[in-house]
Parts: sequence; C-alpha cells; structure tokens
Amino acid sequence: MKRLNLILSFAFLSIGVQSFAQTNKETTVKIVADKNYTFVANTAMPMANNDISRVLNMMPGGQGGSTINLTGSQYDVRVTKDSVIAFLPYYGRSYSAPLDPSEGGIKFTSKDFTYTESKNKKGAYTIQINTKDVKRENYRFTINISTNGYAQLTASSVNKQPIIFNGYLNEPKKKD
Repeated sequence: MKRLNLILSFAFLSIGVQSFAQTNKETTVKIVADKNYTFVANTAMPMANNDISRVLNMMPGGQGGSTINLTGSQYDVRVTKDSVIAFLPYYGRSYSAPLDPSEGGIKFTSKDFTYTESKNKKGAYTIQINTKDVKRENYRFTINISTNGYAQLTASSVNKQPIIFNGYLNEPKKKD
C-alpha cells in the first residue's frame, strides 16, 4: 500500500510540475540574454529542516517535511537590466529580526547589484546576483535555469540561513 501511494504521489507530482513550464527554449534564451524575466516560486526548502519540521508537525493536520508549497502565492523575483525586485517568504533561522513584522521575509528593491551569467554545455544557465544597496542586509541569489524555463533560486545572506526556492521563469507582461 505504501508503495502504491508513493507511485501515485510521483505521478501527480510529475503531472503538476509539467504544467508549470512557462517558456520554451528560445524564449528562455531570449529573456535571460535580455536580463528581463520573472522567477516565480512554487516551493521553498529551508535549510533548517529539523526546526521547520517540528513547527509543521505542530500545525493542525500538519505533516513534517522540508518542502513548503507556495503555488498560487504570488512570490517572485523580477530581474531587469537596472533593478532586482524580490518578494519572497523566509522560513528558517534568522540571526537578527526586524522590529516591524511586515518587513520579514526577503523583500527588497535593488538598483546597485552585480550580475554574472554562465552557460554550461547543455544550455543551462547559472546566474549570480549580489545586491549592494539593500537597507537591512544584502543578498546573494544563485539562480540555476534549465533550457525549458524551470529554475532553482538559492538565497543567502549574512543574517539568515540559506533557503532554496523551486519555480519557473516567466516573460514580463507587455505594456499596452
């Protein structure tokens, strides 16, 4: 019975993941080259898994685990040539907390950042973004992008444990 549940879980997961790909190979190459794209987060995987699992187990109907579903939550990172705008949640251990609870998470707009891009032999990209002008703390984002638009973003900073987000790239909406 457990094996059947596991097989069905993988089947539903693979069907669900396939529906999230938003770009084809040509579009992915174009938007990454133009430095004009949006990373949309579907799941978050905090590095402090034991702490998060304990909290999730305490919630009603909670099942401990290391992956937190963010689908439909509108969490994203918008990258353009002149700015990076992040609106992501944070789950994990933070070594300094903001006085205002609304300033939690990974929320910032940066106009001063470094952006390095590399491409491997199979066509996948690795993007490194280091912010320099964020008020509370600066972040390092490492985005690994597959040729069909799937992406993994690792966010790290001095005051927080790293967190990994899985998602996909979107083309920016055209303004009329």
